[in-house]
Amino acid sequence: MSATAQPTSPHVMNTYGRLPIALSHGQGCRVWDTAGKAYLDGLGGIAVNTLGHNHPELVPALQDQLTKLIHSSNYYHVPGQEQLATKLTELSGLTNAFFCCTGLEANEAALKLARKFGHDKGIERPEIVVYEAAFHGRSIATLSATGNPKVQAGFGPLVEGFIRVPLNDIEALKKATDGNPNVVAVFFETIQGEGGINPMRWEYLKQVRQLCDERDWLMMIDEVQCGMGRTGKWFAHQWAGIKPDVMPLAKGLGSGVPIGAVVAGPKAANIFGPGNHGTTFGGNPLAMRAGVETIRIMEEQNLLENAATVGAHLKAALERELGGLPGVKEIRGQGLMIGIELDRPCGVILNRACDAGLLLSVTADKVIRLVPPLILSIAEADEIVAILAPIVKNFLSEPAAQ
Repeated sequence: MSATAQPTSPHVMNTYGRLPIALSHGQGCRVWDTAGKAYLDGLGGIAVNTLGHNHPELVPALQDQLTKLIHSSNYYHVPGQEQLATKLTELSGLTNAFFCCTGLEANEAALKLARKFGHDKGIERPEIVVYEAAFHGRSIATLSATGNPKVQAGFGPLVEGFIRVPLNDIEALKKATDGNPNVVAVFFETIQGEGGINPMRWEYLKQVRQLCDERDWLMMIDEVQCGMGRTGKWFAHQWAGIKPDVMPLAKGLGSGVPIGAVVAGPKAANIFGPGNHGTTFGGNPLAMRAGVETIRIMEEQNLLENAATVGAHLKAALERELGGLPGVKEIRGQGLMIGIELDRPCGVILNRACDAGLLLSVTADKVIRLVPPLILSIAEADEIVAILAPIVKNFLSEPAAQ
């Protein structure tokens, strides 16, 4: 990290364990701090900066929109909403979209949809199946759906109405719900992000889809982090050849402009009516332009193929360098969503990588997470490995903390 005075934020609430740098600007997959030091961005704003930084097509489009209309409100039709909704339904095979600002809001809306779905069927206390190690947000409802006691601590009482099950175990799901008439939905991430890059198996996804159809449940898939091309398909569940009933999106949808969406199929698209849900900022013209342009550029520049190709190269290179080493439990993920699980807490790697000019994150205490921009090149993937592999090897050679 830079030797100059470290930035501080004394009037900002202390809610983050920040690294002692402040970023100034970026270009492509690189960013620079306020002291002029460059970093390779392996985090992409936590899977947000789909097109990297200062993209030569996105920036002029946003500048153009800024001169026209930033915000209106949902008292009026917003043409960009219909434009983006049309594109999202085309890509997903679903039918309608609701727009908000964040993944938390999208997930909150999904939970409300599920509850109203139940109430409309005469279920007084609807229950939703959620998963161990899941992360859906930090509002009280999404926190209750999250499977991390550490982030829940201190915020009870949590919202009732959730049934928690392990990943990839259809018999556990059946056992937890058999004979329960209050179940209305199953809610999960195709690949858990904050939980440690934990994928749902394709066969399991098909089994859950079948169970939801048999029992008249909503299948709600949180694609906030693993969606928008990150795995090499528009949405990670598409690898299993299924469609959800409800799909929250956010993060990469706007390439950095705050945007969230709930895309729904026929079973859920008409559950909300006027007055059932809403948002002040969601769906504003600037965010809609960001979403439309992000998808257009992704299509024109074949970024899904790039995510699959460069992601496979990056994962293979990491496996060559680190796979089989004592202390490396697993390297997993798909496309440009990769986790390296170690056998011990490794938060210090966050700082060491930053010192070496690489931005990444550590999640679930022991998993190094890489979610770079989808424009990442093969050469930049090799650079990530060249920086990261020695850091991991050196870390694992040290005595484990007691």
